Amino acid sequence: MVWDAWGDPSGHKPLPETIRGLLTQVFGVSADAATRRDEGDVPLRESALTPDQHAGLVAVVGSENVSLDHRDRLRHAGGKSTPDLLRRRATEPQDAPDAVLFPGDHDEVAAVLEYCSAGAIAVVPFGGGTSVVGGLDPARGTFAAVITLDLRRLDTLTEVDTISGTATLGAGITGPRAEELLAEHGLSLGHFPQSFEFATIGGFAATRSSGQASAGYGRFDDMIQRLRIATPSGTLDLGRAPASAAGPDLRELFSGSEGTLGIITGVTLRVHPIPETTAYRAWSFPDFATGANALRTVIQAGANPTVMRLSDEAETGLNLARAGDIGGGTVGGCLAITTFEGSASHVAARSTEASNLLAAAGGTALGETPAREWEHGRFSAPYLRDALLDAGILCETLETATSWSNLDNLKAKVTAALTDSLTAQGTPALVMCHISHTYQTGASLYFTIVAKQADDAIAQWAQAKRAVGDAIVAASGTITHHHAVGADHRPWMTAEIGDLGVEVLRAVKQAVDPAGILNPGKLIP
Repeated sequence: MVWDAWGDPSGHKPLPETIRGLLTQVFGVSADAATRRDEGDVPLRESALTPDQHAGLVAVVGSENVSLDHRDRLRHAGGKSTPDLLRRRATEPQDAPDAVLFPGDHDEVAAVLEYCSAGAIAVVPFGGGTSVVGGLDPARGTFAAVITLDLRRLDTLTEVDTISGTATLGAGITGPRAEELLAEHGLSLGHFPQSFEFATIGGFAATRSSGQASAGYGRFDDMIQRLRIATPSGTLDLGRAPASAAGPDLRELFSGSEGTLGIITGVTLRVHPIPETTAYRAWSFPDFATGANALRTVIQAGANPTVMRLSDEAETGLNLARAGDIGGGTVGGCLAITTFEGSASHVAARSTEASNLLAAAGGTALGETPAREWEHGRFSAPYLRDALLDAGILCETLETATSWSNLDNLKAKVTAALTDSLTAQGTPALVMCHISHTYQTGASLYFTIVAKQADDAIAQWAQAKRAVGDAIVAASGTITHHHAVGADHRPWMTAEIGDLGVEVLRAVKQAVDPAGILNPGKLIP
């Protein structure tokens, strides 16, 4: 990915005139694109790695796999949240790892951890670089030096079990590459988060990722059958069977551990045959509450589509603006998208059942086109965020989840916290929301926030983030549904799991990482 924005350079495009006009009208900004710097002009703090430490790391992975290069250090200096990108654009010297290592296999990862634990060097694991919660910050903690361990060379499909429906993949394989490798065997994982094009198998596991097709295939942690993990204290191979009563399931402990308890090097996953066909259906609901009730009806009836999502009125309106459909469009209220994958007979039966339920719950059928258009552009939203940042607009996202009975309350409290905080700072905001992950008992809420940037946009968002984090906890939501904890959500972890829960995590970390070198400042308070 580009160093100061999301994704591939070819994905970056000027803002459409419709959006530029809206920005000028609503926020009073010119919407002129900012001048971008060359990455070579970005000052970094000098590497703190000593010559002896550099030589020691070279002895483990080879000189060609230990980089002190300015470009490598800058591109591993954090993730892709809005604050991350704002920091990349700052003029003062920036934090970056003191070196970037590219181990070639599990044994090299384990050897690096052993060396760093003995030598008091912090280690940050790195997959696709897509974290939006500060999970990749090169934090040193109490250590003099920090390295980033880039897992891109762990990129092989090592086993396919077509009888059991499983495949074992290296942690460094990206989402698209995983689909390519599996397709050679007629298989698919079906995990398509918005970060899909760049994020990795190891990152999906370490953050308990949830993809856009979660209604059909489940979350990533639902797919995990086995994990291989390197820790400073040794190797863990977890998962002997699809299910077990042999004590607590340690796969659950390390899935979502965000590199603080060990580094995932290989994952065995549940896979499925490539779908024979896909059906697309879009719906309009008069308001968000009606649409949410319709989604609940479908999921509780067991008529799950593969994809099922609902945008609120504000997000629906913005999507129309992006499509150039303001004023005369056929879609109003709240737009819902459903897709159905599988055999022709299965898709026909399931789409008919779900469609009947959605219509009975107040939905108006819109045909295929809006659903196909959503799928065509489903990975493009972060590129729009970057264009907005260039135009002087703050744009950030956050997500949470709760029970169906608490959904309206949580949405209202989050919206109010964001609106009140940003308005009090002199930057009134547009707050949009959608549901993209549903369960028998509840659903996620994904918010997008747009406001004029203040003079100190990082401080502006930090103030809003504190307000909304407190509001989520007070309204009984989870502090994160699928973005993970990282550094940004860590202040609310004690409220999430309690004092004793924090002590349990600290005790596990002491067992597997006694020196505390793994990803300091993340997840564990």
